[in-house]
Parts: sequence; structure tokens; C-alpha cells
Amino acid sequence: MFQMKKMREVNVVGKERKSVKILCISLCLAFLYFPLIIMAFFSFNSAKSLSNFKGFSMRWYESLFGNSQLLDAVIVSVTIAILATVISTILGTVTAIALTKSKKVVRTAIMQVNNLPIMNPEIVTAISLMIFFSFLNIEKGYLTMLLAHIAFCTPYVITNVYPKVKQLDENLADAAMDLGATPLQTLTKVILPQIKPGIVAGALLAFTMSFDDFIISYFVSGNGVENISIVIYNMSKRMNPSIYALSTIVLVVILLVLLVGTFVPYLIVKRKGEKLNEKIS
Repeated sequence: MFQMKKMREVNVVGKERKSVKILCISLCLAFLYFPLIIMAFFSFNSAKSLSNFKGFSMRWYESLFGNSQLLDAVIVSVTIAILATVISTILGTVTAIALTKSKKVVRTAIMQVNNLPIMNPEIVTAISLMIFFSFLNIEKGYLTMLLAHIAFCTPYVITNVYPKVKQLDENLADAAMDLGATPLQTLTKVILPQIKPGIVAGALLAFTMSFDDFIISYFVSGNGVENISIVIYNMSKRMNPSIYALSTIVLVVILLVLLVGTFVPYLIVKRKGEKLNEKIS
């Protein structure tokens, strides 16, 4: 009887702790996502108010797509994000692979240098890049923004890819070349497929960081070149409700990228497993 009573008390305490955990997680999620839901909800408001919803309307989305400045900013953000992601992913992947073949002292030193831009406040990085471009007499504009985005995205790619490369069996590359594969074939057909999850994670993070960056972009962009973040900042001074629609679109784009990055690799692995089972059967 005593043991049964004690077990019941343990179960009650366990249920209470589980309820507290669920409550804490729910509060954290509400704190993080409720403002985003409010913003998306009021982007369909027919009035300018952020406290009184007067009716459903696509007014601000129509205004958004009729604004040439906003459309130019979208084009700048998307093109720079794509270019910065592609270039930084290539640079980061090659660097991560090279680091595993380097001496420990060199590898440790480079990883510490790589972590510096990640830990460094963005305002310091932005001012440093602005001074650097001015020192080289490079006119600030699209090119400087692209170079800046590549510079701060590459360390994130290295951080994601390097652990995957480190987990590889060192004999895989040697075995592939012993069987007649060229170094390029070894890289593309043996190494890259093994580290694909790290590359995809690094690319998604680089795209997200580039697409919504404001501080660094603001300091290195020139006249006439603005990304979405800079336009939203300038519009917020005049309280143009179109920024609610634009922010909602940015949010949806980032969510879609994250969903694709989460589920596509899972579906690919699942499909490969089904094909393997079909061959076995």
C-alpha cells in the first residue's frame, strides 16, 4: 500500500512538472510569435490603425506592389541574398574541407578568427566594413553590399559545414582515389553527398541572415541602393501601413525557406529508403 501511494505521488508530481514545462514553453512561444501574428493580422486592415481593425482589405498589399521603390528593394534583397548565399556556401564549404586537412595549430587559429565576426556586434562589423570600403576608395552601392553580405555569411557556413566534414572517415577520399576517382570526382561524388546536411543548413542560415540584414546593409549601401530592411526602416518614420504588408511577406518567405530546408531533406531520405526497400524486395 505504501509503495502504491508513493508511486501515485510521484506520478502526480511528474504530471505537475510536465504541466509547468508546457506552460513555460507556451508562454515563450506566445511572447515570440504573438507580435508577428498581430502584424500579419493588421496588414489586412482597411484602416491605418494598429489598435482598431475596421475591416478586411488588401489595400496595403495593392499599395505595396504599386510602389516602385519597394519593388526595387525586393529585387535588391533577393538578388543579394541569393548571390551571397551561393558564394558564401562555396567559400565556406571549401574552407571547412581544407581546415580538416590543416595542422591543429592552424585549424584552431582559423576557427577562432572565423568565430570573431559571429560574436562581434553587427554595428562594429558595419562600421569596420564602411571604413574598409572608404579606405579602398570603393564607391558604396550594390557591390559593397554584396561583398559585405558575403563577408558576414561565410563564417556561418563554415560553422555548420565543418562539424560534418570532421565526422567523415578520413579513408573515404583515399579509397575513392585508389579505385580510380579523380580529386574532383572524389569531392563531388564522395565528400559533398556526405556533408550535404551541413551545407544545406549553412546555406539556409546564410540566406536568412542576408535577406533580413539591416545594420550592415545600412552602413555599406550607397544612394539609390536599398534592401527591404532599409526601406522598412525609412517607412517606419512616416508610419506607412504598407510596411506591415511588406514585413508579412518577408516573414512568409523566411518561413517557406525554413520549411523547405526542414522537410525536403527528410522527403529525399524517405524516398531513397523506399527505393532501397523496393530493390531489396
